[in-house]
Amino acid sequence: MTENTQHHATRRNHLLEVALEEMIKFERRENEFRKKDREERAAELRLPLDAIKVH
Repeated sequence: MTENTQHHATRRNHLLEVALEEMIKFERRENEFRKKDREERAAELRLPLDAIKVH
């Protein structure tokens, strides 16, 4: 039974690592999308984005 429990824990840890990697990729894409969207809206409104500090 210990082997089975260890196998499940190893598999769960692997799945958690994969999920974390996917979440990080998603967050990077989302941040890039937001940055691009912000720049496009600023261009449409003719706002000087460099003068505004965006966090």
